[in-house]
Amino acid sequence: MSKVVHFETNHGSFEITLDPQAAPQTVENFLQYVNEGHYDGTIFHRVIPGFMAQGGGYDATYEKKSTRKPVKNEADNGRKNTRGTVAMARTSDPDSATAQFFVNVADNAFLDHTAKTSSGWGYTVFGQVTSGMDVVDRIVSQETGAQGPFSKDAPLEPVVLNSARVR
Repeated sequence: MSKVVHFETNHGSFEITLDPQAAPQTVENFLQYVNEGHYDGTIFHRVIPGFMAQGGGYDATYEKKSTRKPVKNEADNGRKNTRGTVAMARTSDPDSATAQFFVNVADNAFLDHTAKTSSGWGYTVFGQVTSGMDVVDRIVSQETGAQGPFSKDAPLEPVVLNSARVR
C-alpha cells in the first residue's frame, strides 16, 4: 500500500506518494528517516531551475546530518526521472544513497537507469509529488549562490523543511 508523506516548508507544503512496489528498500529507508524526524529542520541545499531541488542532508546552519548505512540502488525498477518524481541523491557510487533526495522539476532522462554499470545505474525514483508541485517550483526558483560548503546552487535565503510526516 502506498504511503503519503506531507512536507511542510517555509515556502508552503507538498506531498509525495511513495512507490514501495518499485523501490521497496528505498521506501523503507526513507520512511525510517521520516519517522525518526531526520528531515525536520533540514534545508533544500541545492536548487537548479529546469532540473531539480535537493534536500535532506543539511540543517539550516549547513551542518551535515548523520545518516545510517547506504541503501542498495533500485533504479533498475523501470521508473523514470520525469517532472514531479522524487529520487534518491547519491555520490558516484551507485549504492551510496542515504537520506538526501531530490524532486525532479523537469524530465531528466539522463538520470534514468540504462545499465548495471557505474555510469549507467541512474538514480532511484521512489515517489511522485501528488500535491503542491507549485511549492516545489517556488523553491527551485529561489535566488542561489555560494552558501555553507557549496560554491553554487544553494538558496541565498534558507529553504527550510520544517517537518515531514506520514499521513
